[in-house]
Amino acid sequence: MESAPIHIPDTLKKAAKIFSGASFQCWLVGGAIRDGLLGRESYDYDLATDAAPKEVIKLFRRTIPTGIRHGTVSILLGGYRFETTSFRQEGPYSDGRHPDKVSFSGNIGSDLARRDFTVNAMAWDLVNNKFFDPHRGRDDLGRRLLRAIGNPEERFREDGLRSIRACRLASQLGFRIHQATLNAISKARSNIGNLSAERIWEEIKKILQTEKPSVSFLLFKQTGLIEAIFPEFGIQSISPLGKHGETDFFISLRACDLANPVNFSLRAAALFHRLGRSAHPTKNKDSSFLQSANMARLILKRYRASNAESGRIINMLSNLHFQYSNDWSDAEVRRFVSRIGVGEIHNLIELRNVITRANLSSLRFPHKISKEDPKNRAGSSISESTEQLQDLSERVNSVIESKAPLTIGDLAINGSQIMDNCHVKSGPKLGKLLKYLLECVLENPKKNSCDQLLWLSRSWLSERP
Repeated sequence: MESAPIHIPDTLKKAAKIFSGASFQCWLVGGAIRDGLLGRESYDYDLATDAAPKEVIKLFRRTIPTGIRHGTVSILLGGYRFETTSFRQEGPYSDGRHPDKVSFSGNIGSDLARRDFTVNAMAWDLVNNKFFDPHRGRDDLGRRLLRAIGNPEERFREDGLRSIRACRLASQLGFRIHQATLNAISKARSNIGNLSAERIWEEIKKILQTEKPSVSFLLFKQTGLIEAIFPEFGIQSISPLGKHGETDFFISLRACDLANPVNFSLRAAALFHRLGRSAHPTKNKDSSFLQSANMARLILKRYRASNAESGRIINMLSNLHFQYSNDWSDAEVRRFVSRIGVGEIHNLIELRNVITRANLSSLRFPHKISKEDPKNRAGSSISESTEQLQDLSERVNSVIESKAPLTIGDLAINGSQIMDNCHVKSGPKLGKLLKYLLECVLENPKKNSCDQLLWLSRSWLSERP
């Protein structure tokens, strides 16, 4: 018996014994083997078996018929969820998304042959402890090469998402794409139009969480996928080298790479921040940021991003035009935090930070910035710009830690109390009064007491009978 190429959890061994006890095969397949051989952690374990979906459901107490039509059942066991698919062969993909016909087989070889890339078509026999690698995926792992199985054009025409996934895996794994596979992506890019918005957006989100999203987006540009997925980037990505548009594209990618990979919204905002500038190069900077927010809003709506995702991204882009200086008063800092929101303020400052660093780098991409190189400076050095933003961040922290009132909800008085004591009715006038009171306490937090706010309310109302 061979030694397993990766760590096999005891719960997975237990699942294999259940299959074996019923005389069924059980193979570990997919990304878990690939990532394990690369020394990367993986918590997703996909199984393949000759048991039909109904038989899998009978074998295990807790299951979910995830995609039973296509042979997939989720097994819930010992805190794990194992996506289990019956060995299958697929017919043609006339819609470029789903096979017209799926038939089940008893052959792991035919099941692996239908997969996308060689590095995803390795299998470990959990019952007999054998490694099966008919497409030499392990060799490609060693070469850090992404290669489609069989005829690359056929693979990509079967499912348009594979083209996007190839670019994503290149970024995620740090692999290069085999030339024939890369050529096939360009030839099959029309398939992207057959994909659902949700499937595309999930891939984009995964790309934005890789170490260097720029790898994927530069491959999008090289293969023509950029026009199919983000036509808004067309002005940026197709201009000749050295023209304004491509400069914007590279700066956007540079900013995206510099942003924290665990902060998806920040990276998305960095990617989108120059869209308005390229679309309307004659507009001033403030207007271009607002235009970028509007264009990003349309992209996010098209791909059906969640309201929470869209809200964070649009909030950052819409407020990106602020100009901080060290002579801001404490009241101005409080107003700034109040306008942006405590939960979003540091994201906005960090976005400005990565954009500043991206702008000050060479326009050639990729490029390491040297603080000592005067050619890489634009008016002020990187250290000076980031120091200014660091100063703002520290002042914002002081405001938050001081528990200064920043929202109407933080006022020492509410609308009902004002109505009872000042004889004003609920409505637009009361709303304007509450905004005025908030402005008063932003200017001077010591005014945030019930007595002071009632006095201010009566004074304000006396001037507006």
